[in-house]
Amino acid sequence: MKRQLILEDGTIFLGEAFGSDKENYGEVVFNTGMTGYQEILSDPSYCGQIVTLTYPLIGNYGINRDDFETITPFINGFVVKEYCDYPSNWRSEYSIDEYFKIKNIPGIAGIDTRKLTRIIRMHGTLKGAICSGDASVEDVINKLKETDLPTNQVEVVSTKTAYPSPGRGHRVVLVDYGMKHGILRELNKRNCDIVVVPHTVTAEEVLQLKPDGIMLSNGPGDPKQVPQAIEMINGILGKVPLFGICLGHQLFALANGADTEKMKFGHRGSNHPVKELSTGKVDITSQNHGYTVREDSISNTELEITHIALNDGSVEGLKHKHVPAFTVQYHPEASPGPEDSNGLFDQFLNMIELNKKEGVL
Repeated sequence: MKRQLILEDGTIFLGEAFGSDKENYGEVVFNTGMTGYQEILSDPSYCGQIVTLTYPLIGNYGINRDDFETITPFINGFVVKEYCDYPSNWRSEYSIDEYFKIKNIPGIAGIDTRKLTRIIRMHGTLKGAICSGDASVEDVINKLKETDLPTNQVEVVSTKTAYPSPGRGHRVVLVDYGMKHGILRELNKRNCDIVVVPHTVTAEEVLQLKPDGIMLSNGPGDPKQVPQAIEMINGILGKVPLFGICLGHQLFALANGADTEKMKFGHRGSNHPVKELSTGKVDITSQNHGYTVREDSISNTELEITHIALNDGSVEGLKHKHVPAFTVQYHPEASPGPEDSNGLFDQFLNMIELNKKEGVL
């Protein structure tokens, strides 16, 4: 069955349908990872987006029960050059087509994903629609122009109630702005006693849980659309050691008086080099974000830049000059991606132990 991908600028791609027959709209982005499509499609940070994979063959090792980053995927569509209908892997339980039919997610294959990627790189992210092959192009484009992108993605993906993931180690309150399960797995591996809380949690509610440390998770969308999180961070800063990832990094920056802005096409992939300024060490990192902290907004704050992206010089890490708190823009849990920066979780726990021992706070 034929299917169209129509962009708001009038570009039309005609391809082959797979997955659900649902017509869906969203911001069209691209990811450059060669593997890890299951983790990508289940990453809550893609909420409401149509994800293009630049690697040409997707689905060859199927879908399994273990590699999800959330139980329910929140993407609005998948765009690939070629999908594999007969995966070969001992863990595979579904083909990507079968899984998308179950989860009601539309996909389109057989299009020139290189051309699509170059359009996004040239013009920036665009709104797009995955629709049937006989849909009226004019009607779809008019609808795209009239439709505003959602601003409540964090509300959609965050847990509604707090829940524990018990351990015998340090008590970590993990604020869920669209948390990937990889973050939870890394803390569980270190035997942390974790309490996952919703994005609406207040500073008072966090402190009532008597945490040894606070972790701010990744998540989708514009950090300025989550003002209650900025207020909460201001209420706990300097009282408990803090570690933030991705959206958590951006919210931490905003809470400290820095500014953020939307990127032209974002960083989405598993091979982004990041330099640690204090040591000169370069890590290859996994990234997924469309907003960034403005470097020129840091100078009048109590923050210090710790990491930069080597590809474009953007801010990739921050720390507070006076209290135990640091954040990174990339994903040290690396799901998918290299594990170069996995030690940041140990750095966080070491910070907690030092704070307990010396009573810094």
